[in-house]
Amino acid sequence: MPEEQPDLLEELPGEGAAGALSPVKRRLLQSALAIEAAQDPASILFQHTCLCQTGLPYRDPGPDVTVWDRQQGAISLRIRAGEVQDENMGGWRSVGLPFGPKPRVILSYLNATAIRTGSPEIEVEDSLTAFVKRIGLASKGKNMLVVKDQLARLSTAEVRMSLRYEDRQRQVQTHIVAGFDLWFPKDRRQRVLWPSTVRLSLDYFASLQHHAVPLDERAIAALSHSAMGLDVYAWLAQRLHRVSPGRPQLVSWRALKDQFGGGYGRVVEFRRVFRRTLGMVLSQYHGARLDDGERGLLLHHSPPPVRARLVAVQKR
Repeated sequence: MPEEQPDLLEELPGEGAAGALSPVKRRLLQSALAIEAAQDPASILFQHTCLCQTGLPYRDPGPDVTVWDRQQGAISLRIRAGEVQDENMGGWRSVGLPFGPKPRVILSYLNATAIRTGSPEIEVEDSLTAFVKRIGLASKGKNMLVVKDQLARLSTAEVRMSLRYEDRQRQVQTHIVAGFDLWFPKDRRQRVLWPSTVRLSLDYFASLQHHAVPLDERAIAALSHSAMGLDVYAWLAQRLHRVSPGRPQLVSWRALKDQFGGGYGRVVEFRRVFRRTLGMVLSQYHGARLDDGERGLLLHHSPPPVRARLVAVQKR
């Protein structure tokens, strides 16, 4: 089943009244200026390289869709929606697949916290709330309920990651989160579940320590309204510095659509939206070097958005 086409009004920034900057454009501008001024070792998040090359759904695929498949090159990802035992309802219930920008941002925070502390167990009830408010992801009560719902979806999801080598294939079957403590509201009508403590699975935690891609928290905050923007930023962060100097790599528009535009019927439609989203991403990744042409994107060797020295400082 193809992914539902993203809403352009939500995915892309626009002008405010009388030509004034919209809140999204203002946030992008402020973040770009801060990143240009200095890089901060305390402002580093991480994403697993597999999720930099594949991604979660942009939109809710609906209660009947419980499996999400993505493949990019040698990497394959399958996510299966999980269930929780809900005492208020008297049985097990599906919480659905994680989707949209919020689980991407939440996971980057969980990854960073686990790497920084050296422990797969993370206290989230207060610290995650402070984080999502700090980056503007949950400035209103309704948004916080969505964050809680997406954390529950992410915590219960079963994940399979497969990486093909020249003559073999390695597959990991795990949960990103191995265990979690749930807070059940007293009001039976309030069905949102809030894990207060999450424990990353040991398989995922071990893999993350070897395959974590550093990202700038300020860029993540600026792009937190756009699932596509977050995916493109993470992809460029893990891809550009691996391009051989003097040997640029061409990624065709068809390949880009397969990776980022499952909801678009025509390449020309996807290309228009992708180019606007790419403009937002490049405003946050100043060192990215690429050429946008009729055949696709020509990627050049570029420094990563977070320097290795800062990553070493952040991990201490």
